[in-house]
Amino acid sequence: MALFDCTIEATCGHARALSYETAHGTFHTPMFMPVGTSATVKGITVDQLHQLNSQVVLANTYHLSMRPGADLVEEAGGVHKFMNYDGPMLTDSGGFQVFSLADTLKLDADGLTFRSIYDGSYVRWTPESNMRIQEQIGADIAMQLDQCTPYPAERSFVANAVDLSANWARRCLAAHKRPDQTLFGIVQGGMELDLRLESIRRLREIEDESLAAGGRRFGGFGIGGYSVGEDHETMFETLGQVARACPEDRPRYLMGVGNPTTLVRAVREGVDMFDCVLPTRTARMGTAFSSTGRMNMRNAKFTRDFTPLDHSCTCPTCQNYTRAYLRHLVKQNEMLGAILLSVHNLHFLLDLMRRAREAVLAGEYEQFYEEWMNSPAAKDY
Repeated sequence: MALFDCTIEATCGHARALSYETAHGTFHTPMFMPVGTSATVKGITVDQLHQLNSQVVLANTYHLSMRPGADLVEEAGGVHKFMNYDGPMLTDSGGFQVFSLADTLKLDADGLTFRSIYDGSYVRWTPESNMRIQEQIGADIAMQLDQCTPYPAERSFVANAVDLSANWARRCLAAHKRPDQTLFGIVQGGMELDLRLESIRRLREIEDESLAAGGRRFGGFGIGGYSVGEDHETMFETLGQVARACPEDRPRYLMGVGNPTTLVRAVREGVDMFDCVLPTRTARMGTAFSSTGRMNMRNAKFTRDFTPLDHSCTCPTCQNYTRAYLRHLVKQNEMLGAILLSVHNLHFLLDLMRRAREAVLAGEYEQFYEEWMNSPAAKDY
């Protein structure tokens, strides 16, 4: 396979099983990506990531560009060498983080100015400078700089964000030159289906113009601006049509979503890739995913429960530690408790997507979907 080749290995309904080639190996979908915002998945070593069969790790351009700085990461040999991770990686452009700082943000057609949360200094980004930063960081997949809209938002505001994001996508694609890194475009449009479809049309038009001029195309399509305040049913009113309007021959990446039931439903609608801080963040709060639903390990009922966390789980935490011990660690605020629950929660989502992939390859995704949706866990997520 050539670099950034995408192979559709199987389909089952709208669900897909893909393989995608990068400079640091091939990854397979459907899949969940652990979030390593600052070049570390919180509390998890690289060896543990490999043990959990993690495929792609996500890092964040905003945070890495602030600390330790893109120049330093580049000097270290890129983010892979910097954190000693030899698998595929993806960098979010940092746009979501910037737009969450609305009180310090100044936006114009050329770019944006914002105040750093680290030292209070003002930072200026354009699509071109953002591409340069992501090329310095050196992940296998970069994301275009876009405007992420909140929910709810006025239609006129969302329409303007679609237009701005498309204009920035054109500039990002023109500026992005690193040959061992690909660039994903991002679909915006809020909950407005026609604006979502217009966003996709504009992205496809942009890459057609680029290819006609001897340039590059987008390596995949991120679907942004969901899970920003709306309920899940509102998201699913449009998500399937949006996903399937994206090109069939490249990955479709639903950004910032990690709820297990949402993943299972989104795969059924044609989504391939997911990321979220949810598994590690909830672990630090003392909550575990399980085949029967969420488990609050602070609950007194686990005090003398010397059984595994999840009887059907094969992760290192469930194979070696009891609910009673995990509750003890959580109650004592011991860092090991958050680490062991993070290992388990990451395994839970990674394994869920592994089983989803197997179901697609076997032509049995609808059965897999129905079994999950009828399970005790599905109603608790």
